[in-house]
Parts: sequence; C-alpha cells; structure tokens
Amino acid sequence: MTTKLIERPNSKLWLAAIKPPMYSVAVIPISVGTAIAFAENQTINSSIFSTFLISAILIIAWLNLSNDVFDSETGIDKNKAHSLVNLTGNKALIFWLANLLLAVGVSGICAISWWQKDPTVILLVVLCCALGYTYQGPPFRLGYQGLGEIICFFTFGPLAFAAAYYSQTQTWSATNFVASAIVGITTSIILFCSHFHQVEDDLAAGKKSPIVRLGTKKGAELLQWLCGSVYGLTVLFVALGMFPIWTLLIFGSLPFAIDLCRHVTDYHDQPAKVSNSKFIAVKLHFSSGLLLALGFVL
Repeated sequence: MTTKLIERPNSKLWLAAIKPPMYSVAVIPISVGTAIAFAENQTINSSIFSTFLISAILIIAWLNLSNDVFDSETGIDKNKAHSLVNLTGNKALIFWLANLLLAVGVSGICAISWWQKDPTVILLVVLCCALGYTYQGPPFRLGYQGLGEIICFFTFGPLAFAAAYYSQTQTWSATNFVASAIVGITTSIILFCSHFHQVEDDLAAGKKSPIVRLGTKKGAELLQWLCGSVYGLTVLFVALGMFPIWTLLIFGSLPFAIDLCRHVTDYHDQPAKVSNSKFIAVKLHFSSGLLLALGFVL
C-alpha cells in the first residue's frame, strides 16, 4: 500500500516535469505555416515537414530542460516539486541532456537547409533558439523583467511561421505573416496563465512577471482581451480576403477560450485553483491552431 501511494504521485511529478502538453507550441506553428504553404502552392514536401516537426519538438525539449536548470540557479523553483532538477537532484545531467537535444534538433534543421542549398531556415531557427535562451538564460534572464510573453510571441509566431513556410516554398507570404500573430498570441497566453499561481515565488526571486506587475485581477481582465483578439483578428483577415472563409472554423475553439477566461476570473487570486489555467490555455492553443490549419487546407 505504501509503495503504491509513493509511486503514484511520483509518476505524476515526472509527467508534469516532462510537460507533454507543452509540445503543442512546437507542433502548431509548423503545422499552420505548412498548411498555408500548401494552400498557396498546392504542394507539400512531407520529408521536410516531418524533419522540421521532430526537430522543433527536440528544441522545445531543450528549452524546457534548460529553463529548469536556469531557474534552479535563481531559487525560483525551490517549491516546484516537478522541476526536473529537483526530481533528479542532478543539475549537470539535465543541462547536458538539454544541450544534446538541442544539438540533435538543430542538426535536423541543418539537414533541411542542406537539402535546399539555402541557409535561411537554419538562420531563422537559430534566431528562435537565441531568443528562447534570453528568456531564462544568463546573463539576460529577460523573463524576469516581464518580457517572456513578448519573446514567446515573436519566437513561436512570426519567426517560427516564417521558417516553416520558407522550408516548404523558399519564399515569403503576407498571409503567413498575419496568421503568425494569431498563433503567437495563443502561445503567449499559455505563458501568461502560468504566472497566476506563482506570484509569491516570483516576488521572492525578483521576477517581475506581467501578473506581478499588473496584479492578478487586472491580469484576468487582460486575458479576456487577449482571447478575444484571436477571434477578432481572424474575422478581420477573412473580411480583408487574406484568409479563406473556412478559417472561421477557429470559432470551434471558443468554448476553451470562454472556459479559460471564466476560470481565471473566478480564481485569479487563489493559486491552488488557478494553477491549472495554463493547461486550459494549451487546449485553446492546440484546438485553435489545428482548426486554423484545417481552414487553410479545405
């Protein structure tokens, strides 16, 4: 009985540390950017798509692991039971495992550039990695200044979309660029929601997250505008003729947006209850991105 009681929460901690749902932030930009490339050119290179997707997932794994390492150095994760550094007690192991994942992921992107005899995609991805590093990595630690959501927007929005689209077409697209704003916003919402339950830890570590700066109540109000902008921008781009009418399928994700806004509004100042808001945000991000991609290929 005792063994079962110990193993169950331990397995849950490991699952939380690995963060499987968070890998949608790699899948969605590549999928939507590729869908737009297909819609505009009626062709897709499946080998490039699959290589890019696997590489992006490995790079996100590097980002998650390295962030655990960098956070362990500031003490902000001292109460975070599902930190990989805290679970293993071996910061060096997590650091080098993260770097190995990065090396393999970047190698895949290098292969795409080599196939195309064009360095553009690898340069875009390296820029994404550099921005990702500045979020928590020393000496920058820009996330501690409340700039994480901005970094997230550009990394998983315009830059990731540009790389995904260019990997298929070796050209640029205005439609791809404006679509990247929508996914950039939903990705940033995930990070934004992750701050509500850790205000005390952030304050203790000197991290000025947007929720620390705004307060949880104003943060909950801002969240409603952010979610609303996803649907407002889609309607605008359809009206301007930049998006096909089928992209209005994105409204199928509206229940997740409503659930997220209601949940955060009700529990914004109750850490234990609001802590799962980031997982609702992941559902919003994944469903809206998937429906947006579907709207382009129909």
